Order: sequence, then C-alpha cells, then structure tokens
Amino acid sequence: MTAGYIVGSLVGSFAIAYLCDTFVSDKKAFGGSIPKTVSDKEWLKATEAKFQAWPRTAGPPVVMNPISRQNFIVKST
Repeated sequence: MTAGYIVGSLVGSFAIAYLCDTFVSDKKAFGGSIPKTVSDKEWLKATEAKFQAWPRTAGPPVVMNPISRQNFIVKST
C-alpha cells in the first residue's frame, strides 16, 4: 500500500511538472516569442557553415558542437 502512494505521488508530480513546463514554455505564459535564430533554417545552415570553416590552430580537429554530432574524442590516460 505504501508503494502505491509513492508511485502515485511520483506520477502526479511528473504530471504537474509537465503541465507547468508546457504552460510556461510552449504557451508563453510570461510573454515573448520564439527567436528568429531558432526558427529560421537558413540561419542554422549559415551558422553551421561558419562553425565548420573556423581554422583550428591547436590540437586535433574536432567539430564545434560535439554534443549534436556525438563524436567525442576520448584520450587514454
């Protein structure tokens, strides 16, 4: 019976957190709008091209945003 209360409380808290997040971020509860840099695909392509064109002078070649590429360089110790 205690497990039921714990699971129910967790599910309820996640539901409340989801509703609050949706209301604040998607419905723009505090005003504002989506920036052009987020919604414009041409801007994304131009920024990506600029990042890839930057010369690197130190270390091995890596991409500017490794999280989106998922190709981390792991050095052995």
